[in-house]
Amino acid sequence: MTFDELLALTSSPNPPKLRTDSRLVKPGDIFAAIPGTTCDGHDFMDQAVENGAKYILCQKPQNSDSAEIITVENSAKAAAVLAQTVENNPALKLTNLAVTGTNGKTTVTFLVQSIIKNANQTCGLIGTVTYDTGEQSCDASLTTPDCLTIAQKQSQMLKTGTKYMVIEASSHALDQNRLAAINFKAAAFTNLTGDHLDYHKNKENYLAAKIKLFQSLSPEATAVLNKQSPESKLIAEKTKAKILWYAIDSTADLSAHIESMDINGTVFTLEYKDQKQKVTTPLLGRYNVSNHLAAAGLCLAAGFNLETIAAGLAKLKTILGRLEKLDSPDISVIIDYAHTDDALKNVLTTLKPLCEGNLTVIFGCGGDRDKTKRPRMAEVAQQFADSIIITSDNPRTENPTDIINQITAGFAHPDSPKIKIEPDRKKAIQSAIKNAQKNDIILIAGKGHETYQIIGTEKFDFSDKKIAQTCLKQRT
Repeated sequence: MTFDELLALTSSPNPPKLRTDSRLVKPGDIFAAIPGTTCDGHDFMDQAVENGAKYILCQKPQNSDSAEIITVENSAKAAAVLAQTVENNPALKLTNLAVTGTNGKTTVTFLVQSIIKNANQTCGLIGTVTYDTGEQSCDASLTTPDCLTIAQKQSQMLKTGTKYMVIEASSHALDQNRLAAINFKAAAFTNLTGDHLDYHKNKENYLAAKIKLFQSLSPEATAVLNKQSPESKLIAEKTKAKILWYAIDSTADLSAHIESMDINGTVFTLEYKDQKQKVTTPLLGRYNVSNHLAAAGLCLAAGFNLETIAAGLAKLKTILGRLEKLDSPDISVIIDYAHTDDALKNVLTTLKPLCEGNLTVIFGCGGDRDKTKRPRMAEVAQQFADSIIITSDNPRTENPTDIINQITAGFAHPDSPKIKIEPDRKKAIQSAIKNAQKNDIILIAGKGHETYQIIGTEKFDFSDKKIAQTCLKQRT
């Protein structure tokens, strides 16, 4: 059987189900053997056949007496096409928007959704925090899920009358072709900083994964590029799409001029062609203004006008775990997902000039992830925070003490009295809030929206936000 014949079969009235997990295979199913991050689907083809797979899609030649073998050049790309076909090609019926970059993806997607909602339209969202089909949402398991989940979510969006989808495109997903069968109206690039080098090995590979999104765009699509990120120039050279440049306080197709910023929010003017719109947002930071521009660029490409865009940007009041400010009469506690040195620097440099007291940062680093950023995060913390508490994040299968030692190796002055080590994250938060003085700001960084902590291979209930809220109540 050829792939085209398999494709025709999945277009039939009663198509076989497509599976990428051999454990879920039932008699008559198609099993797509896809190389993954930690394992290779080709290693599980025998199990899929034992479970009744009738068709095996793979990129390594195989033999089987009981299943049809369809060999393709890239099984991940082929599976993405099949996933869409099985679901009656929902991507073709949606206006698809994407954002990629190291930092800012989640904020951009929520801003896009807010803009489209302001235009009385429904926008599905797939990203780090949630998978929202327009009528129902669930917690996200991956920033960008597998091609089957994406196609299924898109199909659900259409059933609820949704016309738009915005998705976070992670470098892992792009490298693994999970988005291969989606036609994007526009894609935005935020920035590129050190992260995920445990997977990509070097920054060149990391950028190459991001570029794949823009290489997939048609000449009718739009690449929304951050003029103030040096990598954007290379992306512009690699895409066939129209380009919309954005920048802060600089000449660009779409620009923003910051008027004021305090602990309660930011005011800036959005400029596009000969139009201007003022935006007042509770979101803080110059980098968040850049995120607003990326979202605005995507929505301009989707056909929305600047007035609608500005109003939609202003309506978004908070994003779970992204510079999320907790209520307190005398101190400010901020929960943020910042887990790279660049993200931590962005948040600290935003909060520092707004802090009338002491600026404390609590952070750790995730285990089994990019180790190169650990000492860099210490450098940033020592440069911009008044007090630092190093703790655990999600240690996973690494020894928490080893992770902490790799972080502290980045301190220029490790014996500084402003540095404390408290491996127990709950105790670290309790100590910081208990000892805080009036007008202090406490930044709890790294986990953001997460409501768990991974120790070993187990997940335990753990919410920075809930612990901090309990501690704040005890202060009153």
